[in-house]
Amino acid sequence: MCRFCVQHGDGETWYLQAETYAADLETDLRRREFVIDFVQGFPAMRRRALMGARVLDVTPGPLAALVKERVNRRQQADHFGQPVPLEECERIFELASSIVRLPCVCRTAAGKPQAGYCLAITAAPADGTFAEAFRGYETGPDTAGFDRLTREQAMELLRECERGGLMHSVWTFISPFIGAICNCDLDSGCMAMKLTVGHDIKMMWRGEYVARLSAEECTGCGACVTRCPFGALDAPPSRHAPAGLRTADCWGCGVCRSACGTGALVLEPRAGVAAVAKAW
Repeated sequence: MCRFCVQHGDGETWYLQAETYAADLETDLRRREFVIDFVQGFPAMRRRALMGARVLDVTPGPLAALVKERVNRRQQADHFGQPVPLEECERIFELASSIVRLPCVCRTAAGKPQAGYCLAITAAPADGTFAEAFRGYETGPDTAGFDRLTREQAMELLRECERGGLMHSVWTFISPFIGAICNCDLDSGCMAMKLTVGHDIKMMWRGEYVARLSAEECTGCGACVTRCPFGALDAPPSRHAPAGLRTADCWGCGVCRSACGTGALVLEPRAGVAAVAKAW
């Protein structure tokens, strides 16, 4: 179990705790200011972060490790994410009193098509604050298409994202307050995935689960291979042979399951798989 679960979840999955979706007025105002600064300054922040990551790639190991650790600690305090499977997104929606579809700031800054969305999720007394913070931006993303969604509409949107190979991740805005579910992959311009997977700068932690592949049930169709956002699956070596799963590279998002017609892929708790139990 990750250290954040122990600290903020009383030993339970932290993003399924109701108190992480509600807060007092003082911290709510702090978050609103944080969100405004985050969205308005995101394009410049993205450029600086990616440039800094490239510099760290050629920086001597000990110094690079020290800088990354400082960045990791700051991210954990303010804004970090974790992949969540579809069924736990549904449980998150049950805790939220408001679900609002927002444009994706990563895709906007990267000049990518709006193939996916962020879903702002709030609960009383913070209901509406996150969405209202976006409305007044002249320099932020175009919010003319703001949509308030029902739980059923939000789940159908996430299923559509999965069919496109996008994984779901839950994000804090001043931890441990949870403000959004994002739907991303490496090709969509997701800065968190690029920095975390590509440069070992931890903006995102691995999920609470890990995939398991049943060789007996796998037909070797290979559909799951391209569906995995993290490239943890290998194409079958020969016809009718099962696909290959590298558990160490699995982030536990569960998107691979949406491509499997035989149920050969399932999720199990990361803490119960010795090889990756401490890989967060």
